[in-house]
Parts: sequence; structure tokens; C-alpha cells
Amino acid sequence: MAYQSVNPYTGRLIQTYKSTTDQEIEVALQNADTFYHFAKTQPIERREQKLQELAEEFRKNLDLYAELVTTNMGKLFKESQIEVEKNAEFAEYYAKNGAKALADVPYNDAEGINAHVEYHSTGAIMMIEPWNFPYTQIMRVFAPNFIAGNPVILKDPSITPDCAQAFEDATLKVGFPTGAFKNLFIDYDQVNSIIKDPRVQGVALTGSENAGKKIAAEAGANLKKTTMELGGTDVFVVLNDADIKKAVEVGANARLGNAGQVCTAAKRFIVQEDVYDEFLEGLKANFAARKIGDPMEPDTTLAPLSSKAAQEKLQQQVNMAIAGGAQLIWGDNTPFEGPGANFHPLIISGMEPDNPMYDQELFGPIAQIYKAKDDEEILKIANDSQHGLGGTVFGGDLNRAERIASSIETGQVAINQLLTSHANLPFGGVKLSGYGRELSDLGIREFMNAKTIIDG
Repeated sequence: MAYQSVNPYTGRLIQTYKSTTDQEIEVALQNADTFYHFAKTQPIERREQKLQELAEEFRKNLDLYAELVTTNMGKLFKESQIEVEKNAEFAEYYAKNGAKALADVPYNDAEGINAHVEYHSTGAIMMIEPWNFPYTQIMRVFAPNFIAGNPVILKDPSITPDCAQAFEDATLKVGFPTGAFKNLFIDYDQVNSIIKDPRVQGVALTGSENAGKKIAAEAGANLKKTTMELGGTDVFVVLNDADIKKAVEVGANARLGNAGQVCTAAKRFIVQEDVYDEFLEGLKANFAARKIGDPMEPDTTLAPLSSKAAQEKLQQQVNMAIAGGAQLIWGDNTPFEGPGANFHPLIISGMEPDNPMYDQELFGPIAQIYKAKDDEEILKIANDSQHGLGGTVFGGDLNRAERIASSIETGQVAINQLLTSHANLPFGGVKLSGYGRELSDLGIREFMNAKTIIDG
């Protein structure tokens, strides 16, 4: 597996990295195990301090880190800046709240029994992360586990190696202990060998459904706990009493942010028939106003996809959807030529259950739109999916909007606002979108030993 950074806008090679050897993996595992035992004797306040310093390092050099994201996977520079700031926020959250989440919990409900639960570290965590958020996806697993005393070993995607290495370099720059974090340029055979190692006690993956199945199978065969944050076909519901202007603005951003390459992006727009035409016209106008160009330039408003491979895959999916009966109701489906990975935004309708792309994730600037008669039909369409990661509901009657949100089979729903992750809120999905939770107090406890102590 070749780890190399290629600018998705220009197609130019930036840098190539040497693959990690098996001997280097063994050193990483030894160092991780040493840190695991060392952290048990270290006051948690020392790790809180280091994590706060890491947050400050990212903030102090925000533009430098942001540019690596843009040149590695094509994100708009202003979006990359937002990611680096959020990365710092995640670190800061656990620096300030991790210890509280790991405090002993009393269990004294039963008559005559005094007990409590303690949270203990378990060992090294193998982390397999995607390219679409090259820093925050790492931090949301690393920060809670570092505070808890679990070392983390990273396998990042082969197309964002500059970002993965920059993250490790940042931990070294602020003086993290050896073994607390290690980035490895490895292939999946080496990942499997790491999962089998007894020094590794958990696996966290964010990625595709297929990758999740393979890693979960390997982890299960070795009785290692896993968390899986996989893909989504998230709904964006617009009720007939919604603020349509705001729904259009937020909906367009929810679909086109990061060029549509977000697991929780709005992918299926379900609009009540009373306001369908008004919403659709607004969405078309917003999409038409987007400017494709160099993601480093401030006037560019739609970034390229992450790679030529992503561009080619999405084009094949769109063509299959149309061949399967979907209608292209807005946009230019002519493929971009040249070395870059740009993609025209499109709006399609008529996606029926027999379409091969009906319940598949289209990872790019493609909006699917459905017209629904009432709340019952809205929920029927929304829940006719094997995925459930996120969702959004826009409506004027908040009680009604909350009833709809509560009935959507998914991991999180935003009402009248853009769905995004927050450090203090649990993040994760159901069905084929995965299991387990990241962020908040739930995220820090995923790979802990909840040890029950029954007092004498």
C-alpha cells in the first residue's frame, strides 16, 4: 500500500512515505505497552496538561495544519481551518472533562450492599481512520483514550499521510510520552497482525461498511472490543411549516460541505408536498451559485473530491442510479476531465427501492430528493434504510419536529440547524452505520474496564 499525498485539485504528487516494517511495528507495540503501564502510576493531571498543550499547538499553527488538509484531500481552506479549531476543541474538552467522566460511580441501591464502579485502562487501541476529517477523526479517539491511559496506534488512509504524520509530530513537539501515540504506514495484513497482539485490547474504526465488516470479523476472532462509525444515507426532512429560506441554506451546506464527503451529510431530502416546489427551487439556486475552483482560494465555494479514484467511483454510482430509473432533475452530469478531482453538484429524484443505488451512500455533492404527503410517509421513507447515522428535521412546530426526530431510526438528529459533532455529545450510529459511541462521557468509557468493587 503506497502512502503518498497527491493534491486533488492539481493532481500533483506532493510526497511519498516509506511503509512501516514489521520490526518498527514491534517497537511501536513495545512502546505502547510501556506507556500503558506507566500511565497507571501517573497522575491524570499530567495527561490533562499535555492534552491542553496539544490543543494550543494546533491553534497556534492553525493555518499550517489546515493547509495540509486542503492539499491532501481537497477540503476548502476555510473548512480546513474550522476542522483544526474543532480538533483543538476536542482535545480541550477531554483535558477539562475526562477525569470527571472517569470518576467512581456508587452503586448502593440494593439493601445491605455498598459498591462502586471504577474505570480502568485496558491496553493499546488500534485506530483506523478515514481521510475526510484528517485531524478530528484521530483526536476524537486519541484524546479520551490518552486521558484514560490507553495508548493509541494509528493506521490512517494512504491519501492523507502528511496530516497523520503532522498529528504525531504535534504530540512529540509538546512532549507526549513515548508510546502514547504512534502513526504507522501499514497495510491491512499488518493491521490484522496488530489486532491479534495481546497488548492491543480494542479497535476503533471509522470508514466504509465493507472495511467495518472485515475489521470487526478480525477483532471478533481475537475477542477484541470494537467501535464502528460507518457510512450513512442521512435524511434532511422539511415539514410544511418550516422556514424554507433557512432550510434551503442549511440543507445546501449540509449536502455540499466538504464536497459532500461527510458520513452525516444530508443525502436524502424528504420534503412535504406543500413546500416541495419552493424548497427545490431554492436548492437549485443555491447549488447553481457554487463556484468550483482552487480550494485554497477564498472565493471557491465547492471543493474537489478527495482523489481521482473517488471521482471515478461517484461517477459510476450516479450513472448506475440514472440507469436504474432515477431522474437527473438539475445539474451537469458531464465528467470533469484533467488531473483534478472536481465534480459537478447534482440533484436527482425518483430513487425507488429497486434502484441499485437506493440505499447506497453517494459520497459527494449529490442530493436525492423525495416528495412526501404527510408525517407517516416521511417516516416510512426515512426509515426505509439499513443505515442510521444522522438526520435533520426542519419544522415550525417544535413538538411535531421532535416527534419526527424521535421516530427516525438513527444515532443523532438536529432540529432546525446543521447537524455537526460536538465534543460533549455522543456520536455514533445504528444498523449498518455502526455501533459504539465517540465523544462525550460515553466515548471515553468505550475501551475502559468498568470494574465493580463490592465494599466490605
